[in-house]
Amino acid sequence: MAYNQYGGPPRYGPGGFGGGAPQGPPPGADPQLWQWFSTVDVDRSGSIAPNELQQALVNGDWTPFDLDTVKLLMTLFDTDRSGTVGFNEFQGLWKYIKDWQGVFRHFDTDRSGSIDGPELSNALRQFGYNLSPELLRLVQRKYIWAHQSEPRNGVSGAGAPGGITFDRFVRCCVVIKQLTEAFQKLDPYQTGTVTLNYGLLLCCSN
Repeated sequence: MAYNQYGGPPRYGPGGFGGGAPQGPPPGADPQLWQWFSTVDVDRSGSIAPNELQQALVNGDWTPFDLDTVKLLMTLFDTDRSGTVGFNEFQGLWKYIKDWQGVFRHFDTDRSGSIDGPELSNALRQFGYNLSPELLRLVQRKYIWAHQSEPRNGVSGAGAPGGITFDRFVRCCVVIKQLTEAFQKLDPYQTGTVTLNYGLLLCCSN
């Protein structure tokens, strides 16, 4: 596991933990994963808030994850809808991120640390999403961090030029999957066209 790469590890200074000794791991828990969880849980609440999770997750260039991606991950794994993730939820989230690391590395064929247009097209096509070139360009523009000189999450120079960082790649793929599934429910005969009223539009936007 390459700790200085996409998605990890939780970052902390010398001495490891701040603000009190962590409790022991639950029975059967991975001790190392529990240590990471305890490190991320800065306020010792027993659960992780979005801002704590954002500071724990890093891209290959050491920039924190995009906050929108963090919120999306929280939505996927916050099963009790508490607005935070407990340790059991964190275990699933961490495995999910590690799995996405493998996917990202597979499609980052030039090893640039970011996903460019052809790599994104290849990834989405293999996932079963055959986007038109025009739509693909729109997706790329939405998820790329093009303004390299502007700070991102308080860090300047974030993201490789012309590429999509790991966190935004994950969000891009998950959002496309969610939108595709929502569209398919409204298009049972696979006509490629749906008619939305205002209520349906609100439902699809959630």
